[in-house]
Amino acid sequence: MTITDVAKAAGVSRQTVSNALNSPEVVREETLKHVLEVIERLGYRANQAARQMRTGRSRLIAIGIEPDGDGISGSWADRFLHSLSETAAQEGYRILLYTAADDDSEIATYEDLLGAYKPDAFVLTATHHDDLRASWLLERGLPFVAFGRPWSDLPDARHPWVDVDGAAGTEAATRHLLAAGHRRIGFIGWPPGSGVGDDRREGWARTLGGQELDGLQRAVEDGIAAGESAARDLLAADPGVTALVCASDSLALGALQVREPGRPVAVIGFDDTPAARAVGLTSVHQPLGEAAAACVELLARALESPDAEPPSAHVLLAPSLTVRQSA
Repeated sequence: MTITDVAKAAGVSRQTVSNALNSPEVVREETLKHVLEVIERLGYRANQAARQMRTGRSRLIAIGIEPDGDGISGSWADRFLHSLSETAAQEGYRILLYTAADDDSEIATYEDLLGAYKPDAFVLTATHHDDLRASWLLERGLPFVAFGRPWSDLPDARHPWVDVDGAAGTEAATRHLLAAGHRRIGFIGWPPGSGVGDDRREGWARTLGGQELDGLQRAVEDGIAAGESAARDLLAADPGVTALVCASDSLALGALQVREPGRPVAVIGFDDTPAARAVGLTSVHQPLGEAAAACVELLARALESPDAEPPSAHVLLAPSLTVRQSA
């Protein structure tokens, strides 16, 4: 099946079929509808290799796969990637996956991919302070969007990002515990300097702004064992603590292991992972499908109209709290 076959069956020119596929805005509405119906009926699929040669575009969006870790907190990345793939396909793009250990190796991977596959754009994840990847892409004028804020001040306003408001999530978790009658609410998070971790700590801290917070928090690397150890230490140091807000479900699942006779402790996690659902852990839910759609929308806008100034290149989404038996 070729574009000529479609044109003949629809009674239009090859150019009209080409316009219907590549520039539908220039085709009259009734003609466009008719051509698309014929395409669907005949099962025509565009030759992507030929299209790439003609347009100079690969219709590929590259994104790195993060390390698996403990398989719990990282599961958000699987859900985000699934939603990104689905949404990109609806816009005619495909996802190109790669792995990299750090910023320098990821930038080296960019150079390899641009030479071999010529992706049209990149999606960055795991953003952090002084992110070399964003600076490298901005300097070269390569289209990208970050799932996560820059965290460090960048003078270039062209840095597009989509993020979930982590501080709003932990604030909602803390307010929920306050409404349930808890007054000494601890926090288990990551060491200072993590943009995401600091953001999640901020929501808890500002909600309990009137309390002495130093003794109510512990900072550890992510993981179930670390969460359990931090919870034991915090509860032993402050007998008044009756609830814990955690920066991840991994930390929260560890905290759930700490059970002292006659001292129930409410625990809330972050990410609403399948593990949280399995054990009944209350957790902050990220709208990952909405985040993926926003990333694709920003990229598609930049790719289809590179000279147009987007209305907003920054999207901050609100999370929600999924309440279960743990809090």
